[in-house]
Amino acid sequence: MNKQELAKMIDHTILKPEATEAEIMQLCKEALEYGFASVCINPSMVKKAAIILEGSEVKVCTVIGFPLGATTTEVKVFETKQTIENGATEVDMVINIGKLKENNLEYVKNDIAAVVNAAKGKALTKVIIESCLLTDEEKVKVCAIAKEVGADFVKTSTGFSSGGATKEDIRLMRQTVGPDMGVKASGGVRSNEDAMIMIENGATRIGASASIAICNGTKSNSNY
Repeated sequence: MNKQELAKMIDHTILKPEATEAEIMQLCKEALEYGFASVCINPSMVKKAAIILEGSEVKVCTVIGFPLGATTTEVKVFETKQTIENGATEVDMVINIGKLKENNLEYVKNDIAAVVNAAKGKALTKVIIESCLLTDEEKVKVCAIAKEVGADFVKTSTGFSSGGATKEDIRLMRQTVGPDMGVKASGGVRSNEDAMIMIENGATRIGASASIAICNGTKSNSNY
């Protein structure tokens, strides 16, 4: 895989709370230069990024219910609609992890479905399962739900919890959702080698703040 092909699989990411507008502008500039799939940023930065990236192939991705997933469904739906109005074309929503742990699958399904439906026809939906907090059985359950309700991707991690993407989780998620749904590896992907391991195990998108290092074959200390 060449540098350009790899770049098109990467969501170039800044989600740290202290990110400034200047950093987001630089992120967008880098995304245009390298041809990344998207910039992934917090909701308050979406409008600015959409203006900078207008007319380009780089998408504007944002996060919903981030990073805990514990906001109400109604808040997630509002956030989804507002960010799409502001220019987001991909939304990465965090599941309600506690409800999954309680095995309240109806709540989890309705929560994901509400965001998917709010975004339908306007933005791709990625479902962040926070795999480091789940058993394999829970990972399978929530990935199956995400597929059932029509999400476009399942995604490993927020990058803000106790662990990130692993090849084992990517493999399990791919096995669960089948060959056609997107699988995004995020959290701790810091090098070209890391990214290729994730892709070899079934990832079709990489979320990383170390995107440039990944493309250039160097190493980054970034967590996301």
